[in-house]
Amino acid sequence: MSALLIENAYVAPVAGPEIRRGYVLVEGDRIAALGPMSEVPGAAGAERIDGTGCLVTPGLVNTHHHLYQWASQGLAQDATLFEWLVTLYPVWAAMDAEVVHGAATAGLGHLALSGCTTSSDHHYLFPRGRGDLLAAEIDAARAVGLRFHPARGSMDRGRSRGGLPPDEVVEPLDAILDATAEAVDTYHDPSFSSKLRIAVAPCSPFSVSSDLMTAAAALARSKGVRLHTHLAETLDEEELCLEQTGVRPVDHMEKLGWLGEDVWVAHAVHLSDADIDRFAATGTGSAHCPSSNGRLGAGVARVSEMLRRGANVGLGVDGSASAELTGLAGEMRQALLFQRALNGPTALTARQALELAPLGGARNLGRGHELGPLEPGKLADVALWRVDGPFASAVEAPVCALVLATAQPPLARLLVGGETVVEDGELRTVPHDTAGEAGARAHRRLTRLARERGVPVTPEPRRAP
Repeated sequence: MSALLIENAYVAPVAGPEIRRGYVLVEGDRIAALGPMSEVPGAAGAERIDGTGCLVTPGLVNTHHHLYQWASQGLAQDATLFEWLVTLYPVWAAMDAEVVHGAATAGLGHLALSGCTTSSDHHYLFPRGRGDLLAAEIDAARAVGLRFHPARGSMDRGRSRGGLPPDEVVEPLDAILDATAEAVDTYHDPSFSSKLRIAVAPCSPFSVSSDLMTAAAALARSKGVRLHTHLAETLDEEELCLEQTGVRPVDHMEKLGWLGEDVWVAHAVHLSDADIDRFAATGTGSAHCPSSNGRLGAGVARVSEMLRRGANVGLGVDGSASAELTGLAGEMRQALLFQRALNGPTALTARQALELAPLGGARNLGRGHELGPLEPGKLADVALWRVDGPFASAVEAPVCALVLATAQPPLARLLVGGETVVEDGELRTVPHDTAGEAGARAHRRLTRLARERGVPVTPEPRRAP
């Protein structure tokens, strides 16, 4: 069994007290021990990493993303969510497996460089005849080396049925259920050390029928996998839900059996007090995506209130096309700033913001017993941040230097199950430049395919009135 010993680091286990000069011992893919250097055990034959000047945290967990959108960044720059979707659906309809693989390679590499060790991905567009899009992103995740939780998404309500997406990108209900069941049967690994798990994820109340939501929940629960969807992201969504169902989004989801410990939703911006209490009572989790919500003008989720009332909150980057070049570490800072801007300087502390990604994220994905805090027996997903640079060294509080600084401290090492994915700020699985170029090629290919279909693709923002 391979072993690795991080020494002389500032250790922030997240679930316990911080250790100013500590160690973390990794054996195989698990954390074997951690504590102060005065108690460091013998570790003959272990690879030793000098953590002097570094902060050690759990690897961060991203619980909402759309990796294919790496190929469509910079479009519809001044749009609301609905305007943005209407603009981009025709572009995305041109994607194929090659686009998805390149976008996922770049997106996951970028996440790794921001301290992310586990990422979900919500892929919900499957244009016919474009190859195996789910397999393409799974292959990319294996190459980059992150734990991957793809959520097999779906849409069955096109414009002809009162939905938002064009009919060409939706699927029949039976085909969705068959493809989703096949994805679970083919890929889902429930083992403790799993690097690949599947969730069932109809897209959103405004693009999915009630029949699909109900059937998807039944399918997921029969397979023992988790459920994911978008919910309460914008006021437009709330107005549409009231118009079409007579109730607000959370009420609608409750009627469909979509609240529970096996459910996490993206955004949850527009929640009432009663909604938050129902999330807490049922164990329903949420993925807070502050940069995307701000970019689209959707609003600010009531994260501070949700945490006070006992609802679980994790972090999500969301699609790269609504949070351009955003890394997961920066979302901790954004979450803190948004809450303080609305509710004052004690609304969310730096340590609470740090907890959102590993702890809230692990719970969202149903992996609280495997991931989350640095503890013996947990999987060795560990981030080692360099906080002793020529400017960062002026900040004596390492957690503050990570969470509050605009510039993310570079990664000295990122471990996933004890294996090195990032070292000295460079990817060590997929070559650094290769990952970036894969994303650029995906962008060029998607742009070309869309234009061949007569779809205009322009990054120009609309003019202010």
